[in-house]
Amino acid sequence: MKPPKFEYHAPTTLDEAVAALGRYGGDAKVLAGGQSLMPLLNFRLARPAALVDLNRVASLAYIREQDGQVRFGAMTRQRTIEFSPVVAQHLPLLKEATRWVGHLPIRTRGTIGGSIAHADPSAEYPAVLAALEGEVVARGAKGDRVIRAADLFQTYLTTNLAPDEILTEVRLPAMPAGVGYALEEFARRHGDFAIVGIAAMVVREGQRCTMARLATAGAGPVPVRLRAAEEILERDGLGEAAIDAAARKATELVDPDADIHASADYRRHLAGVLTKRALTRAIGVARG
Repeated sequence: MKPPKFEYHAPTTLDEAVAALGRYGGDAKVLAGGQSLMPLLNFRLARPAALVDLNRVASLAYIREQDGQVRFGAMTRQRTIEFSPVVAQHLPLLKEATRWVGHLPIRTRGTIGGSIAHADPSAEYPAVLAALEGEVVARGAKGDRVIRAADLFQTYLTTNLAPDEILTEVRLPAMPAGVGYALEEFARRHGDFAIVGIAAMVVREGQRCTMARLATAGAGPVPVRLRAAEEILERDGLGEAAIDAAARKATELVDPDADIHASADYRRHLAGVLTKRALTRAIGVARG
């Protein structure tokens, strides 16, 4: 398997990268970790005129705390995130999600910006971005713009990024102290993309729930916030009956497609099962 011919650019600054991308009128691809793009090229499912390789743009790899957020340069490796004390303290859901990502070589090369920009709805990072109501920064010829998670994903492998824009930063609000969290997913084999996954976060006061967040992976063309299920928990608390009701509601809220891996009905069933499992574990974490 060999990729089609393409021109190759290896800029060392972000401005150089944006300029190189803009020269091809939308017919160029950005190369980050390459864990998804290179197979697409090798199978000739993607045939760009050029690749713009960001691996030499050192300014795009960082983890910073700022204004109540944790901000990640788009080229920050998943392996760095997995062992970051800042992430462990302020974004434990992201740390847990990272452990579900592929295998060690994939996490060593893969980047947070590449995963989110690729927009595979079965991937863990888009679900976490949706659950935490994060945002990304994109830079193009006209400058920077901030895109909320709710506005970023459009359909399978498609985002709101313009053809001449590069995703440069991911911003996630720091999670509250004492928060409960869990990511549960079901895949055919360890390291595979999820058939369905659920990211959960709960903030509790006794049996009351002051905040609930639930987001899916693999249950539709984009990550889905299960807002009606969240409302059940925030209204009725974190008892067994409320968890069961939220799980039942999850099966009603998702509208998955069928493919060679699972039927739509099976994915819908998994959404309910994994919602209950994630909430039960998240509540346990919150209780310490």
